[in-house]
Amino acid sequence: MQHQSKLPNVGTTIFTIMSALANEYNAINLSQGFPNYPSSRKLNDLVTSAMTNGYNQYAPMAGNLKLRLAISNKYQLLYNSTYHPDKEITVTAGATQAIYTIISTFVRPDDEVIIFKPAYDCYEPAVEINGGKTIAIQLSAPNYKVDWDEVVSKISDNTKMIIINSPHNPSGTIWSKADMLTLQKLTQDTNIIVLSDEVYEHIIFDNQQHQSACLYDDLKQRSFITASFGKTFHNTGWKVGYCCAPEHLMVEFRKVHQFNVFSVNHPSQKGIADYMQDPKTYQSLGSFFQQKRDLFLSLISKSRFKYTPSQGTYFQVLDYSNITNEHDVDFAKRLTKTFKVASIPLSVFNEKGKDDKVLRFCFAKTEDTLIKAAEILCRI
Repeated sequence: MQHQSKLPNVGTTIFTIMSALANEYNAINLSQGFPNYPSSRKLNDLVTSAMTNGYNQYAPMAGNLKLRLAISNKYQLLYNSTYHPDKEITVTAGATQAIYTIISTFVRPDDEVIIFKPAYDCYEPAVEINGGKTIAIQLSAPNYKVDWDEVVSKISDNTKMIIINSPHNPSGTIWSKADMLTLQKLTQDTNIIVLSDEVYEHIIFDNQQHQSACLYDDLKQRSFITASFGKTFHNTGWKVGYCCAPEHLMVEFRKVHQFNVFSVNHPSQKGIADYMQDPKTYQSLGSFFQQKRDLFLSLISKSRFKYTPSQGTYFQVLDYSNITNEHDVDFAKRLTKTFKVASIPLSVFNEKGKDDKVLRFCFAKTEDTLIKAAEILCRI
């Protein structure tokens, strides 16, 4: 049998490739973005208790109500912004499912979707498989600032959606208030939907404030916000996330969601809902990860790598141009095989494979792991 692929240009993801190399060569894996320490014992116990107490059948399609209430309370507490738990919040099987469903709900053949590269790799395939066209805007290292004149030039009558991501994976940068106000002005009085990927919202450093799309009234009315409990609570394997949007957008999202996933792991939802009754569970994340970032950077300060400290996420980009002129994919593979530290090359997320000689390292690791990795990097 012969079939025409809907995604002919998509192969194995760089995350799978680099993690497989790390396993094969017994390397320290700072490539894929997951912690190597356990999630909270209290949270685990709450999920176990939920199973014991019967939360083992389908959750409501929109999500466990107590969890949606906890999410709504969080937005009120952190941003003084309101999302109705019944009509404007939906629990999803991770943020990636939310993103895919949002794109599937609204993007039709020949619609254009603006993304900013380097971009997380789930955006473009979702646009393509729904017949849309990705319009890429390339950001440049080391600051990855948006050229808003270029954005204006790329908006057309066919622009259906703009996807933004702050704090930004893979660069570790954040969008400013000025960026968000400019985006709000550009999309005002249009039919453009904004998909704001905010999975690292709680992981932001140096007393900076996360500029959520919900902080801007007009922007909020056209925006989906996607979020991830896996990133927040150190349990990426649970695949529980959510999205928020005004009712007129969420009604359409749920039409697709109910046939795509319908409902999400119920005991995990109930356990997370109980855990979130204490806001410190998510409010303390910035300082927790800043300690790890600062430790990692102090340990490699004498190395030949150059860097601008990450502003958010649990990733640090390192410039290796003082070490070698190799293509970043080649150097990342050699670093894994020869030196036993795995990372992610950023060119795979860039337009036309633009190579800035930088690699992304995950510092959501134990102190011992970071020390061992840094010792190796300092020898290169």
